[in-house]
Amino acid sequence: MIGWLEAVVLGLVQGLTEFLPISSSAHIRVVSAIAGWQDPGAAFTAVIQIGTELAVLIYFRKEIWEIISTWTRSLFNQDLRGHWAARMGWYIIVGSLPIVVLGVIFKDQIETVFRDLRLVGTTLIVFALLLWFADRTARNKLTLEKHLSFAHAIVYGFAQALALIPGVSRSGGTTTAGLLLDYRREDAAKYSFLLAIPAVLGSGVYELREIGKGPAPEWGPTILATVISFVVGYLAVAWFLRYISTHRFTGFVIYRIVLGFFLILAVTAGWIPALG
Repeated sequence: MIGWLEAVVLGLVQGLTEFLPISSSAHIRVVSAIAGWQDPGAAFTAVIQIGTELAVLIYFRKEIWEIISTWTRSLFNQDLRGHWAARMGWYIIVGSLPIVVLGVIFKDQIETVFRDLRLVGTTLIVFALLLWFADRTARNKLTLEKHLSFAHAIVYGFAQALALIPGVSRSGGTTTAGLLLDYRREDAAKYSFLLAIPAVLGSGVYELREIGKGPAPEWGPTILATVISFVVGYLAVAWFLRYISTHRFTGFVIYRIVLGFFLILAVTAGWIPALG
């Protein structure tokens, strides 16, 4: 059972970490373990992510409306099919397919073994190194409007699907893929946020049926955590996009590595349980 204090803390954690390349699901899992709380589970994590995705919808409302409206009209108006917004609509659909398919295939593992803190620690470290390599080697020149293609959308999509494992980070994995494809940091992150909307909202709505059942949290704390994640998430996405326009990801890389080694040490030493 999740209490009101836990809901407040986990809502803050979700809002602060969802858009940073440090894995919000890992932090919810880690904070719960360190505090001695029961693992809130994949359903709670998926549902409160609805709050942060609502923050994305509001922050990018103009771009999202243009994408939806232009894509819809392009189905009937051939002249609009070359418009960047119409193409972006298809790229988001195609890029969302990998995480949907793999999420269904690995549903049981997502709710169990993928939440092992030893695995979380390992993925934090490994994907930190990949992010560091991508950030150092990227030419940082391609833009979404001119260069995004179906092939790139699929690469982004599989990178996003890796975030089914806590510790990878949805924004971190997709941004890393964007950097390796030579997109600008801001464009790689922006597409990461847009691509996450269908997957996160779909997953959150699907998991709503679990709230209040069996080991899943009750509705009250879940709603509170979701609202808090929305408010904090809106502030976080605005800050993050400004930050990466002038800074590299080095600070996030160092943080991930330190946290990853700490988790492995903590579980090995018996300070916190690997699962629970």
